[in-house]
Amino acid sequence: MNWYLDVLKKYADFGGRARRKEYWMFALFNVLIYIAILIFSAILGSIDNSLALIGSLLLVVYALAIFVPSLAVAVRRLHDTGRSGWWFLIAFVPVVGGIILLVFTVQDSVPGENEYGKNPKEVLA
Repeated sequence: MNWYLDVLKKYADFGGRARRKEYWMFALFNVLIYIAILIFSAILGSIDNSLALIGSLLLVVYALAIFVPSLAVAVRRLHDTGRSGWWFLIAFVPVVGGIILLVFTVQDSVPGENEYGKNPKEVLA
């Protein structure tokens, strides 16, 4: 849970680097929260159809609130692999773009310091 909160603390910090673990733990908790909101929405919808709107609204509010931190941690993750944050835009290329971005995010950190800062693995060690 600390990985998720650490990303939220760096809400709009697009500088520096993010370890693989930081990125993927944030993604995991993000998916779990989405699933929890969807279940809550389904429960409300089963009670009354008009209550499903509350769950849907909650999902939209969460998605908007988490948009900037998600983008920031993705950019920092790309920095950790030695790429510019602008590479995130490749995700908008149909089919292949998402796969390429996935490959970039699962790659190991560039060892040592790069133009975006010190290696977070070496800082913690």
